[in-house]
Amino acid sequence: MSHANVRVRFAPSPTGYLHVGGARTALFNWLYARKVGGTFLLRVEDTDRQRSSEAHTQVILDGLTWMGLDWDEEIVFQGARLAEHVKWAERLARSGQTYEDDGAVRFRMPAETIVWNDIVHGSISFKGSDIPDWVVLRSDGTPTYNFSVVADDIDMTLTHVLRGDDHISNTPKQIAVYRALGIEPPQFGHVPMIHGTDGKKLSKRHGATAVGDYQSLGILPNALRNFLALLGWNPGDERELFFNIGELIEAFSLESIQKKSAVFDPTKLEWMNGQYLSRTDPEELVAIVSPILEKQYDIEVSGNEESITRIVAAVRERARTTLNLAKQTATRINAAWIERDEKAEKLLQKDLAGYREALALAFAALDTIDESDWLPGHLERALKDLAESNGLGLGKVMQPIRVALTGGTVSEPVNDLLYVVGKDEALNRMTAARDWKPIGG
Repeated sequence: MSHANVRVRFAPSPTGYLHVGGARTALFNWLYARKVGGTFLLRVEDTDRQRSSEAHTQVILDGLTWMGLDWDEEIVFQGARLAEHVKWAERLARSGQTYEDDGAVRFRMPAETIVWNDIVHGSISFKGSDIPDWVVLRSDGTPTYNFSVVADDIDMTLTHVLRGDDHISNTPKQIAVYRALGIEPPQFGHVPMIHGTDGKKLSKRHGATAVGDYQSLGILPNALRNFLALLGWNPGDERELFFNIGELIEAFSLESIQKKSAVFDPTKLEWMNGQYLSRTDPEELVAIVSPILEKQYDIEVSGNEESITRIVAAVRERARTTLNLAKQTATRINAAWIERDEKAEKLLQKDLAGYREALALAFAALDTIDESDWLPGHLERALKDLAESNGLGLGKVMQPIRVALTGGTVSEPVNDLLYVVGKDEALNRMTAARDWKPIGG
């Protein structure tokens, strides 16, 4: 079989959101198809009529699209294929592979051992005699999961089935059906489950587990894609851990999928997202945060793109999410969004007189700088000269300014901060901040 003939699928059930585990499975299939020039298919397994919904289907499709995982042919909806499922069941019945039982149709499991060479785990075997005969068609004529999956995979001419290893116990049943029909099974591969940091299967108790949740929390799609790829897959060398989509496709291989369970650590995801924010062009980030700035902070972006881009370029290296990036940007545009953090409060409590004195000195020095000279390099020299001439450590000058302008003790370099806030606004904030008192003080 040539690589161009490779056909893989992702088959979600539209009974809920797109779980990160499902997204990782979709990603592995998509990467393999793109790596070898094969075909990536999408099948919506909507046979659970009570729990399936068009809304859930759309959430799944939106999540895949947001992650950049496009499919190559029309989506197959399993619920619309009942007639085809029945035809395959009738074929089994004609060969004596099934029998009726209380109105249902059961498949006769063979007694011999069923063995397959799993792409991830190697040789796996089950004794057919240990698996009871199982229902193919329910008494109402609807197919069960293990049978409808085989029928659909045959009709979609799949060559590989790559899915979570919670499906391993289903595979011998499905292989038995393939053999009963005289059809060569696809190659099966079962990827490791994703666990939380406590070692237990990832669930809602660990926090956000849906792709849509992470989109809402300000995670970039390329960061989540990169993060999920590294859960259960290893590029196998010392290369950098940050891939663009082309590099990810080039590096991916089925042979590099690991057997052991992977750990989903939200802290590491935020760190990786921060790395992507710092590597993304400011103009691109402005487009991402603009809706947040307008809706949440009532900031008009249109007509102010140049100044907002300058701010985003300054703050992106210390942001972990697009929400945080938007908040930092808003703080530099409008002082109304300043919120003093705990460390800033401690600074005021520890040395309020020193804080006020430093702001007064800084104000006097910065006020003399002409608007045309209000540039990062000139501002840095002015602050260093101020600290030296007053016998102060540079931090004693910088930190009060940072707190006055942002309400926090961490920001871009203070000279860059002053530059993006602007002279008039910076001096106004410093004047107002000299009257700040510690909470309860």
